[in-house]
Amino acid sequence: MKTVQLVLCIVMLSFVTISQLNAQSSSEQDSTGLPGDNFSLQGALMMFKKASSPEEFEKLLNTQDNHVNNLDLNGDGDIDYIRVVGTMDKDVHAFALQVPVSETENQDIAVIELEKTGEATAILQIIGDEEIYGEQTIVEPDGGGEDDEDVDDNGGGGRPHYAGYDSYYAPRVAVNVWFWPSVRLVYAPTYRVWVSPWRWRVYPVWWHPWRPVAWRVFHPFRVRYHTGFAVVRTHRVVHAHRIYSPRRVTSVTVRTRHQASVKNYRVSKTTTIKAKSGGTKVKATKKMTRVGKKKR
Repeated sequence: MKTVQLVLCIVMLSFVTISQLNAQSSSEQDSTGLPGDNFSLQGALMMFKKASSPEEFEKLLNTQDNHVNNLDLNGDGDIDYIRVVGTMDKDVHAFALQVPVSETENQDIAVIELEKTGEATAILQIIGDEEIYGEQTIVEPDGGGEDDEDVDDNGGGGRPHYAGYDSYYAPRVAVNVWFWPSVRLVYAPTYRVWVSPWRWRVYPVWWHPWRPVAWRVFHPFRVRYHTGFAVVRTHRVVHAHRIYSPRRVTSVTVRTRHQASVKNYRVSKTTTIKAKSGGTKVKATKKMTRVGKKKR
């Protein structure tokens, strides 16, 4: 009897060990090696949804327990502080999420672009910076449906066309964010554009940097924010993007420090095109040999 129990314990222990190794392996495979692995775009949108103002949004981004930020761009061993820099033009807003890298340099991590589309409607997207994510990475609230455009390796648009492709698809639904507290605030007549007063080594008294954690530790926190948000290919918030683009800030230090991982990502990245053939979904994967043109 004891022998049987011992065997069962060994089997169960082996099963647990294998499961842990598989989970760790899966997490490592999900890692791109880019700085963007350590910042959750979905988590940032969740914090923006929860916040009552851009100022509170900045505080939520920099709160350790929220597990949105695990960035250490300059490699000093401490988490980077993320400041929010707002820009406004009538009914268009852009909120740059920016890290002070040194006394003289800042690096944009991402930008939230927001537009009012009606009396009580507004849409937004967050775009991860190409220096941080290898390419512009667009995330928006998930309203269901499919992205209305696929981008090929040469930057061309349009959905794939080949034998067996079902041309009918449900277009992606834009989520109305008008009732998010921070959105209502920035469209109030009394709103003044929030530009964070904090800079390199001048931070709010409530904030103290912590040590970044390993990818396998941070990855599960990122995943929990994925529900309710979708990665898409199309710039839906066009006017805000045009306003932000000339104001985008990058750092030579960050570009130099991470250029190897960014270059490797751009060369080796694969794109997957979804199609249907005989009622079965088929995935065609192509190797990228160069970075496609970005839509502005």
